[in-house]
Amino acid sequence: MSARLTGGMAWLFYPLTAATMLFVLAPLAVIVAMSVSANAFAAFPPRGFTLAWYGRVLADPDFLSSLSFSAMLAAAATAGALLFGLPAAFALTRCAVPGREALRVILLSPLIFPVLVVGVALLRLFSDWNSNSAPFNLLIGHILVTTPYVVRTVTASLLLADLSLEEAARTLGAGWFRVFRRVTLPQIAPGVAAGTLFAFMVSFDNYPISMWLADAQYVPMPMLIYRQVASIFTPAVPATSTLMILFAFVVVVLMERLAGLRRAMAM
Repeated sequence: MSARLTGGMAWLFYPLTAATMLFVLAPLAVIVAMSVSANAFAAFPPRGFTLAWYGRVLADPDFLSSLSFSAMLAAAATAGALLFGLPAAFALTRCAVPGREALRVILLSPLIFPVLVVGVALLRLFSDWNSNSAPFNLLIGHILVTTPYVVRTVTASLLLADLSLEEAARTLGAGWFRVFRRVTLPQIAPGVAAGTLFAFMVSFDNYPISMWLADAQYVPMPMLIYRQVASIFTPAVPATSTLMILFAFVVVVLMERLAGLRRAMAM
């Protein structure tokens, strides 16, 4: 149950919430404003108004190639995170695993360690393995940094799940897979949805891992934007960033429609 703020407390928290949202969204608004500037170089406040930069970005083969590669990489990393994260969450919550707390710390350690350090360690590891496939190396690195999000959200959902419903289903003769599909999964669906969203967006926007493991042929979106900023900072760069923001917004809306993120965030 949720309690509503009334009286003086509401007058205190509403302005604070509005100020926080303004602080978070203001940089995004600046990026969007710079993307429609008619000037040859990115500047704020924008000079004039034009959508020509979006047309130039959408017609750029490098952008289209990088966007498709990042989307496929994020989808594959999310699938891998679910493949490893779901069993790990069940093992941590439902099984008497020796050293469970130590395993929990190890599984969640990528959330604590600096990602740049993780990227360097992966680069050294793949170098020792003589692994020269950038897509494979990136996939392993992105799975490593996204799996903890799935473990964390699914673990929270499993701790709130009603075990008596699963026991009743088993008593009535349902097998383990049917119990999972018909009883357990609907209860933990918000956690799975939240973990899926976090994993996809963390992979899609990841720069530190991609910086160490990408090459000239396979360039994720964050690397493409960095290279554009380092060369000529035209409004095409904010336009590319705005398209990434729009893509992230579409993903969130789709997840809300398909799985109900409001339920996930209310865990």
